[in-house]
Amino acid sequence: MSTFFGINEYRIDGKGRMSLPPRFRAALKKEKGSGFIVTTGPENCLYLFLPSQWEAIIAGDMPALKGADKEATRAFRRYFFGNAAECAPDGMGRILIIPAHRAHARLAKKTVLVGVGNKAEIWDAQLWNKYRNLAIAPRAKEFARIYDV
Repeated sequence: MSTFFGINEYRIDGKGRMSLPPRFRAALKKEKGSGFIVTTGPENCLYLFLPSQWEAIIAGDMPALKGADKEATRAFRRYFFGNAAECAPDGMGRILIIPAHRAHARLAKKTVLVGVGNKAEIWDAQLWNKYRNLAIAPRAKEFARIYDV
């Protein structure tokens, strides 16, 4: 299973397509997968998974799928899996982001693809910058202590 890392800036074209980094496409090809799985995430972003990562979630590796509150667990499953779509790269290495996903993430022209380990997140560039400034930047010193860098 591949790990997603790094931050890449892209543009969404008029048809709702966005390029992916070559290493992401290579990871999909290595898995012999036909497409990535994209679903809605919190904070108005989208989650992008390789097929193997998606299968790990289905196998129950996600804590939210094992909650004690069965009603909340069912609601989360309906939200998370119900909003999922397979996105196969075209010959140019672009995926089509469906209108519902574009609306959820408020995607305009400029997007940011953030690798976060077992998945990548797709953000509108303005929302990403706001989130980075409000949630990440204030914790930078704490992160440095945690990782001893």
